[in-house]
Amino acid sequence: MRNAPERIPFYVIDAFTNKPFTGNPAAVCIIKKQYEDRVLQSIAAEFNLSETAFLLEPTKKPIEDAQYFSLRWFTPTTEVPLCGHATLATAAVLFHEIDIHTPRVTFDTRSGELTATREQDCICLNFPSAKTEPIRPNQNLLRKMGIIDYDDACLAKTLKDLLIRLKNEETLVDLEPNFDGMKSISTPEDINGVIVTAKGQPPYDFLSRVFVPWLGINEDPVTGAAHTILAPYWSSILGKKEMSAYQASSRGGELKVRVHETGRVDLIGRAIFMSTGELNLYENAHA
Repeated sequence: MRNAPERIPFYVIDAFTNKPFTGNPAAVCIIKKQYEDRVLQSIAAEFNLSETAFLLEPTKKPIEDAQYFSLRWFTPTTEVPLCGHATLATAAVLFHEIDIHTPRVTFDTRSGELTATREQDCICLNFPSAKTEPIRPNQNLLRKMGIIDYDDACLAKTLKDLLIRLKNEETLVDLEPNFDGMKSISTPEDINGVIVTAKGQPPYDFLSRVFVPWLGINEDPVTGAAHTILAPYWSSILGKKEMSAYQASSRGGELKVRVHETGRVDLIGRAIFMSTGELNLYENAHA
């Protein structure tokens, strides 16, 4: 007779939005022990969302009394070092579903310690900002993306993201990249994704779109990690420390950003719960 499966609580949350079916959906799984990477990867592939977050429940105290957690993120194909929207979703679970007894939590991650704080009806994430350096982008890659002309290009080495600033938001919104073509291009730089951005119109300071076909995500709906690059980049152009941003994917999402002199950036957004349940993890899945 088959043994009863382990049951892993999960939540699916639309992040960086307060409207259902917009923003960026993430799955959040609360695990009581650390599983092998291949098991976590299989679970993320099963959800098939841009990111699945795995929050390790503390062993020495009830989860509602904890302030410090281990957190990892997986796309359907690989583990990533940083993810904003799945971190926001995880914090939303802790603050609004589990109702932990603290207004602030700290996550131990591959990108160091990250914090999430209740801020009125929003959640504020504090992440390290990413520096950029000028680059001459691969012209074949730009052609596959449909980019003919641009104002600036730079590379964020820590996140392996290429940033392209376009001349206007209309060009950004109308882009229709050839994703298979993008993946076929070999570049001297090790690139995980391409961020395209343009100056916004009120109420937004800047817009963006994010393409990550190399990680199994053609277009990411709303990307918190990309804004650790975008926030300091646009701060230097606009001379502002606080800005409103919109990611102009088909789902769309918005967030506020604050740039600190300490080399950190705040990402402020909201989240909405879409589904909850339990994942059955059978013995042969991790034998």
